[in-house]
Amino acid sequence: MSKENRVITPADIMPMSQYGKIRVEHRRKLVEVKRLRRLHVGPHVTLYFESYDTMWAQVQEMLHIERGGDDQIEGELAAYNPLIPQGQELVATMMIEIEDEGVRRRTLASLGHIETMVSLTFAGHTVTAVPEDDMERTTPEGKTSSVHFLHFTFNPEQITAFKTPGTQAMLEITHAKYGHLTRLSEESRASLASDFA
Repeated sequence: MSKENRVITPADIMPMSQYGKIRVEHRRKLVEVKRLRRLHVGPHVTLYFESYDTMWAQVQEMLHIERGGDDQIEGELAAYNPLIPQGQELVATMMIEIEDEGVRRRTLASLGHIETMVSLTFAGHTVTAVPEDDMERTTPEGKTSSVHFLHFTFNPEQITAFKTPGTQAMLEITHAKYGHLTRLSEESRASLASDFA
């Protein structure tokens, strides 16, 4: 797989018999890649920054588990291709993860529109996430979804700054009921920077 790939096509899908032979080893190698691209912000929110490789693996896993064959491929590609960065952006799946159901329900009810309050700051720049608009993920009552898909779109100057080795970057959520930030490690910044064209 390559960062140069910006879309998964049916031709990229490995036959299930072939994928089965490499599945365990491929998943093992992907663990380290995903570790660098997984950022915890506060006690409950995690952002998983996606790439061609993570989405290719997700599609292959869905096909492997559900065994839908060729009929399933189109739906999986439609679901996961929009999460592949297109050269001027970072894309993340944001998950609000709380095991206790009661606590989760109460917390989600208090975090309406949290998906619009996530940003990356670095070298004097701020890039605010834009949530995917495939559906409204905050109800009229103010309850948010536990899963959001976010796009961080960069201009050329911001890309250059973010790609500069040693640049310190922070991921921040500024919701009134959930104000937290985390600093990216140099390894994580470099991994995310590789998504840019």
